[in-house]
Amino acid sequence: MTVAIVLALYGLCAALALPGLLGRGTWAERAPRLAIALWQAAGVSVAASAVLSAFAVAVPASVVGHGLADLFEACAALLHDEVALSSAGTWAGLAAGGLLVGRVASVGVKVLLRARRERRRHADALALLGKHDHELDAMVVEYDERLAYCLPGRKGHAVITTGALRSLAPEQVAAVLAHEQAHLRGRHHLALAGAEALARAFPRVPLFEQGRREVARLVELLADDVAARRHQRVHLAAALVGLATGRVPAFALGAGGETALTRVRRMLHPHAPLARRQRVAGRLAVTALLAGPAALALAPGVAAFLAHHCHSLLS
Repeated sequence: MTVAIVLALYGLCAALALPGLLGRGTWAERAPRLAIALWQAAGVSVAASAVLSAFAVAVPASVVGHGLADLFEACAALLHDEVALSSAGTWAGLAAGGLLVGRVASVGVKVLLRARRERRRHADALALLGKHDHELDAMVVEYDERLAYCLPGRKGHAVITTGALRSLAPEQVAAVLAHEQAHLRGRHHLALAGAEALARAFPRVPLFEQGRREVARLVELLADDVAARRHQRVHLAAALVGLATGRVPAFALGAGGETALTRVRRMLHPHAPLARRQRVAGRLAVTALLAGPAALALAPGVAAFLAHHCHSLLS
């Protein structure tokens, strides 16, 4: 029971405190890939702590410590009230844990399927209205509004309108299409879907709400950085200015949008990258966030397992 309480308290405190800690300073703009990993790890850590807290109520440490050889015997003891917890508490914990897992899984599937349906309908429309340009490696659509975006997925491709082609210089077009290709190669839509699923599964939780916004912002910064490796920053910045007012479909990833102007400043005045020790610290934080709840939940069972076998050996 103590482990369950600690996990629940950790999840509550992390959900409230981590948004402020992760959003502090400009470090995320200096290492957007690491920042995305940290936001994802934080979300998984809080969700896992909630699930493991429920399961810790249902399955006491002594049962976990029996070992695989006694698994069926332990399960039988659990079902026949031969463990310390009552049957009502056991089934309540299992039901709560199962509901949490089912909630996240069902919402995640809905988010992915909905986005896939919308992308497929849009792709069908583009097949009629657009034409693939092999030189640009993008779908060109006859449309006056200046837009550049990508449709992710198995057959994902970049899309650019004739309005954008007319208003942007060739080097700017190349830079912005490199941005869209970075989204496709990095499968950034999956990171967005994960953040969206957690925010919808647990509405009004600060960590998940802010995580959804931050991941959406950070994938754009990451794509900017990837494009800037092959193209001059000034060209990408100019393209972002030209595309800033364009509105891409909600299920697509676009170079323009609300964050375009702030990203222009970042392109023209880049921050120094994080030092090596800072990156190592960030990776360690990701590991701790992912492994912490599981380690805490398993610790009593491992201790019981070791105590049982050490006692057997000494005997």
